[in-house]
Amino acid sequence: MWIKFYGVRGSMPAAGKEFAKYGGNTACVHVELKDGTDIILDAGTGIVKLGDELLAKGTPIHLLLTHNHWDHIQGFPFFTPAHQTNRDLLITPGTTLPREDDAILRQMSGTWFPIDADDLNANVELKLYEQQTSWQLGSATISRKGLNHPGGGSAYVIEEDGFKLAYVTDNELFPPYKVTTSFEEWIQFIQDADLLIHDAQYIDKDMPYKHGWGHSLVDQAVELAVKANVKKCALYSHDYTRTDEDIDRQVEHIHGILQRKSAKTEIFASFEGQLIHLSGDDVN
Repeated sequence: MWIKFYGVRGSMPAAGKEFAKYGGNTACVHVELKDGTDIILDAGTGIVKLGDELLAKGTPIHLLLTHNHWDHIQGFPFFTPAHQTNRDLLITPGTTLPREDDAILRQMSGTWFPIDADDLNANVELKLYEQQTSWQLGSATISRKGLNHPGGGSAYVIEEDGFKLAYVTDNELFPPYKVTTSFEEWIQFIQDADLLIHDAQYIDKDMPYKHGWGHSLVDQAVELAVKANVKKCALYSHDYTRTDEDIDRQVEHIHGILQRKSAKTEIFASFEGQLIHLSGDDVN
């Protein structure tokens, strides 16, 4: 299983030289399975570059969405494979409240976008899986769990050949509103993952103003990763105001926490272009 990051920002894109190291595009991760199946996690602005790279491949694309907030769907209208004649594009929406399964398509209508979703050349299909919490996709098993986030949404675990990837973003581990998935349930869901990609958008100084906005503190994401015994954790959904220097300081802070806990989990800040291979005896 190959994993590549194309967008790691939360809420909106970030532009400027002070964001160059980690990148400014919003949420998008590409997963290529052992059998060549392409899975895309979220369709933020990072999906635009990915789309250009997938043009020549021509095989079906499976897009798994966490939810419908702009930073997770705003790149889709510019996703070139969606404009390819007869390209198969299967979209699984997040489980939101209320249900708006076609929101990613409806953004291409009316006064919002010059091209209507009905005019796309690709064979676009919504794959809902209804009440299923797990299903087979190519050579992998997909599982999902409800996010703690305003409007709801879905987290995903992808398992193939004994390797486990968990994608849990826009998730508030300790929200002030009704909990959809408890901290203990998250531990069970991601237990022993080879790679956890988890929301870490906020830091202490963001609180209490942003408590309830649907994102986790960096320290909370670290606590989850360590308690779930994951091998590697990629901090994700960096706030659009957070500069490269800010994120570097966060990473230094995290390393101090890990040393004090004598934790084995490797934790780092994800960046655009980062490529991770789940293979053999370790995560490369």
